[in-house]
Amino acid sequence: MFNYAHGKALWYVGPMQAELREESVRPPLADEQRLIMLASALSRGTERLIASGLVPPAEHERMACPHMSGEFPFPVKYGYCAVARVENGPEHLAGRRVFVLHPHQDVFNAKTAMLNLIPDHIPTSRATLAANMETALNAIWDSKMSAADRVTVVGGGLVGLLVTFLAARFPGADVTLVDVNPARSALATMFGARFVHPDEAPKDQDVVFHTSATQPGLATAIHAAAKNGTVVELSWYGEKPLHVPLGGHFHAGRVKLISSQVGTVSPDHASRGWGYSSRLQAALRLLDDERLDALLTETLPFPALPDAIPRLLAPDAKGLVTVVTY
Repeated sequence: MFNYAHGKALWYVGPMQAELREESVRPPLADEQRLIMLASALSRGTERLIASGLVPPAEHERMACPHMSGEFPFPVKYGYCAVARVENGPEHLAGRRVFVLHPHQDVFNAKTAMLNLIPDHIPTSRATLAANMETALNAIWDSKMSAADRVTVVGGGLVGLLVTFLAARFPGADVTLVDVNPARSALATMFGARFVHPDEAPKDQDVVFHTSATQPGLATAIHAAAKNGTVVELSWYGEKPLHVPLGGHFHAGRVKLISSQVGTVSPDHASRGWGYSSRLQAALRLLDDERLDALLTETLPFPALPDAIPRLLAPDAKGLVTVVTY
């Protein structure tokens, strides 16, 4: 049924350098499907690290993603926010859209077990947010937050905004987004939260999520927590050392500092039978909200992606999510 296909994929080949390389895609195996990419999203936080060649050797195994090729630092084919159409396959999949963890590539094979059907009413571009929504959902689970909680999110990047979006859906929750960028204010308001500058961060919060990946941001998060409150750390620092204020309020207030990482399903939910597939399916269902389209701030055709990488992954890059179309 299938022959070899010829496609192209994005490869990071040097610090902030990328190129499209020819890919020979063999016929899919019995447990695989042939996929035609429709759209992918550039993960600015993780892919900035990859494109900069800054993955520490000790983290090479943990940072590897499904379907990655090459090796760190370069050359490496990397990415994990892909929406594709199943070219053929069984009746329940043929012609359907799926979300799959795969680098930026126009045609590829993937194991059937890794494909997640996208609800028909979720637009293709919004479906590219599924992996980041999964990260936000896992953090909510890890936090054990509940209705009417006082919640602060420190850091208004994509994951921070998705956590804000989810937290504000809890009945009676009082949610505040803290960020240095006033442009995030409109998004916070749209999601049902307040927006403040770090100098005005609230105190006595039941749950605080930190997503800014900065030392001052973590300090702000700790100081915002109530006595016996919880700070959920979503940022990844690699081997970078941090000076964290663990005296004063943190110690006397018995503040809990916990990590949340999407590579592991939140233990309480895992113990009740949640796995990677069911969690991702839940993330796709949570994308059923038109307000989330405001997070998609640029669309770029696949052939233009290599030249745009330095701009899109710069530390001061504007916007939030770049959707790549194929």
